Amino acid sequence: MAYSIAIDGPAGAGKSTIAKIAAEKLGFTYVDTGAMFRAMAVYFIDRGIDVKNAESVGEAVGNVEVSIEYEDGVQQIILNGDNVTKRLRDEEVGKTASAVAVYPSVREKLLELQRKLAAELNVVMDGRDIGTCVLPDATCKIYLTAGVDLRSLGKRARNPILRR
Repeated sequence: MAYSIAIDGPAGAGKSTIAKIAAEKLGFTYVDTGAMFRAMAVYFIDRGIDVKNAESVGEAVGNVEVSIEYEDGVQQIILNGDNVTKRLRDEEVGKTASAVAVYPSVREKLLELQRKLAAELNVVMDGRDIGTCVLPDATCKIYLTAGVDLRSLGKRARNPILRR
């Protein structure tokens, strides 16, 4: 039986930071759901698919496989057998990921892939609706919130310029 931890909460609360730390400490796989949306965006960009056309996007998602591997302890996002990790933070990819995230076909495809990962591996997953939609039967569900004061403390601790 695989164990799953779902971390949900508002933007900026530190979900990803906590998820990565928890996964490392527990020896679980951290699933970066945002990176999976970005991988989908890479697919659409590379194939010249018009992301404003819901029908074209819907037809294309069936050909997409996104998986996660680790190389020297660093998560790698694999799109149809190709490592696309280095491309995920490109501005065009980010904009395209936001554009396609609204489509039910994209969300359903990634939901399927995320649930498959959770069924096969011990995972820590963070993101929108993780505990309610993606992993409703998660072994552990966390709704993480942090006020502005606490969030600024974390940023100050990580940023040498702000520590002064």
